[in-house]
Amino acid sequence: MKLTYLLAQYLYAKKQLDLPGIGSFYLDPSTVIDAENHKQRPYIPEGISFRNNAAITNADDLIAYISTESGKMKPLAAADLDTHIQLALQFLNIGKPFAFDGIGTLTKIRAHEYEFIPGAIIPEKMKESGVKDKQPLSSKDTVDAKYQTYLSEPETKQNWKKPVVALLIICGIAITIWAGYMISNRNGDSDSGFTDDVEASLTASYVDSTSIKDSLAKSTPPKSDNYKYVLEVAQSKRAFKRYNQLKTNLWDVKLETKDSVKYKLFLTLPASHDTTRVLDSLMVMLGRPVYIEYN
Repeated sequence: MKLTYLLAQYLYAKKQLDLPGIGSFYLDPSTVIDAENHKQRPYIPEGISFRNNAAITNADDLIAYISTESGKMKPLAAADLDTHIQLALQFLNIGKPFAFDGIGTLTKIRAHEYEFIPGAIIPEKMKESGVKDKQPLSSKDTVDAKYQTYLSEPETKQNWKKPVVALLIICGIAITIWAGYMISNRNGDSDSGFTDDVEASLTASYVDSTSIKDSLAKSTPPKSDNYKYVLEVAQSKRAFKRYNQLKTNLWDVKLETKDSVKYKLFLTLPASHDTTRVLDSLMVMLGRPVYIEYN
């Protein structure tokens, strides 16, 4: 059953329907809605009225009713109700009347003040047993089709997105390959080790974790012959997250702090390496400045 019908059935059953941000519909308790006798012709009960009240915020009972009747969880029922109310307010705010099926039509007179015209009931949705069909609301059922057509944009406007995304991906791959090629030409074919592994990884557009691990494993000379390459200085949350990421990629990264506020992530590598090449490779890979901290 559509949400708009559920609102009408709620009013018929509870005699009062409160819509947050809009107001309240009332059905005179003495009004009798005979569904069987009005199946062949519209029936407009005289007992439906409306009172403006934009201050209404609580719709818990209505949400529970929608959830029970539609078979949806309460958060989804609340979202459907909010969507329907926002749609109604959009129409009312631009001067368009909005029809609540089985209840009536509202038209905006001034801010938070609406004129109400009663509408015909929905007898075909009512049963003698008083039990409604409990079928989950679809996304299309939550908003009347004529309002969806009025407010929605043609889907054809989205067709340009896929080619643009594909073009951006191709450009990104081309730039990565070009950067790897330029670095490889600049640095030549000198010593193997950590920097050669990094440049090869850039040319292929990904980090070869095994090669990095092997090259770092070879870098174990005495501490006095090592340089400290500082990769990043960050606060604890960012520092620990980045530390775990690099460890997952098999980097022999270390972490230190002096004040438990800022943490320093660094690599310790032999001083015999070409420091310029190592710095360039690290900065290209990490996308941020890297510097040497001399002890």
